[in-house]
Amino acid sequence: MADETIKSRGNALVKRARAVRDGKDERLVFVEGVRLCEDAARARLSIHEVFHTTIIERDARGAQLLFELRRGGGRLVAVSEDVLASISDTSTPQGIVALAERPPTGRDALIKDDETPLVVVLHRVGNPSNAGAMLRVVEASGATAAIATEGTTDLFSPKALRGAMGSTFRLPLWTGARFADALAWCASHGVETVSTDVRAARSHTQIDWTTPRAVILGAEGHGLSDAESVAADASIKIPMRPPVESLNVAVALAVVLYEAARQRERGER
Repeated sequence: MADETIKSRGNALVKRARAVRDGKDERLVFVEGVRLCEDAARARLSIHEVFHTTIIERDARGAQLLFELRRGGGRLVAVSEDVLASISDTSTPQGIVALAERPPTGRDALIKDDETPLVVVLHRVGNPSNAGAMLRVVEASGATAAIATEGTTDLFSPKALRGAMGSTFRLPLWTGARFADALAWCASHGVETVSTDVRAARSHTQIDWTTPRAVILGAEGHGLSDAESVAADASIKIPMRPPVESLNVAVALAVVLYEAARQRERGER
């Protein structure tokens, strides 16, 4: 089934795959594992090379995946397990890695005419696993889009993609936005911004989430600065019993977004 077979770690295609894995070619996305490659195929990403071991060909699910990836333009490259291990970003490779074109991530696709926006702004979130988990929460809760500001980790890095479990390929995303530009975009589209701040007077349940909203979460550890929090239209906190002072940023986002989902499903405040 493969277009060619590679057994050398020094092969040019193998080196290219490692460069994409390490973020040295931002035009492409490093997609590893059966599940994520299936998500990439369903999202109709433009596929370049597909590196796989023979075990994938012998499995019915794997063979179907290779067919779909080739149909998406993929060049199938069989490699030895040793070569795939040199490409893989995990300690236990699943036998397949695809290089795909990075989907467009711009402000133009953030709002659809038939929806009430509920946008999440990731501001300087540095941990890729957290960022990926946040995107999974965005999709699972029914939020409509996400904005990642400058200084936020690459949402298409291997760790972030694994954390998102495919949500990255399906969500409208705007990456690399300046914080001020993200706020300006929200204002121009009638989307009121809500910052998360432990000192806020209102809790996340005391705000109307049925209107167009954007919730802003800052970096792990120190969150938003005073100036950034004040720049939003409103601020909220998540009540916590002492001595707990904070939640993981993805967990905090889930608490907020599921309250928003509850209100939106019932059409109530």
